[in-house]
Amino acid sequence: MRVLVVEDEEKVASFIRKGLEEEHHAVDVALDGEEGLTMAQFSPYDVVVLDLMLPKLDGYRVLQRLRSEGVETPVLILTARDGVGDKVRGLDLGADDYLTKPFAFEELLARVRALLRRGKPQRSPILKVADLTLDPATRRVSRGGGPIELTAKEFSLLEYMMRHPGQVLTRTMISEHVWDQSFDSYTNVIDVYVNYLRKKVDQGFDLKLIHTVRGVGYVLREEP
Repeated sequence: MRVLVVEDEEKVASFIRKGLEEEHHAVDVALDGEEGLTMAQFSPYDVVVLDLMLPKLDGYRVLQRLRSEGVETPVLILTARDGVGDKVRGLDLGADDYLTKPFAFEELLARVRALLRRGKPQRSPILKVADLTLDPATRRVSRGGGPIELTAKEFSLLEYMMRHPGQVLTRTMISEHVWDQSFDSYTNVIDVYVNYLRKKVDQGFDLKLIHTVRGVGYVLREEP
């Protein structure tokens, strides 16, 4: 999943980013409120981790703006402000959870997982397209009952595709969600990894699931 961390303390932001990336999340970091607001307004995130004491625009105002503009991305406030009044204000403005510093990373991670589940209730715990299944919890993949061994990056790419079956995913979308970076038109790394997946997912099966949309990107679907 894609997470935005809005935190002005670079060491804290780097710590959170590294921990979330180790859990196979794509993470962007904004170091002030204005940058965080812009990124949350115009990029699709699954969760926003938001500090309150931010330069340029404080976290309350960021949250208020997002909710007033109809942005419903789950927001976890992460702050040193531990007063009851602060918590009530944050939750009343539309925050989904509130965690105070100092914090245990395991608790932060558990709260992020809870918000991901809450924010995507329509998603089945086990993803399935035709006879291809992927379990995000156990990281097991199989097709036709047979296990498929994937690298971490291959798994992330397949999970992203299986969460959007039938939707054409551009190389830019794949790059931002799986590689956590802007698409470089001079590299073919995405095409290489899609080919890796094809060999593991489609080879030996009459029904091919991974399709190229020429000039656009890729799509995972049951139809030829």
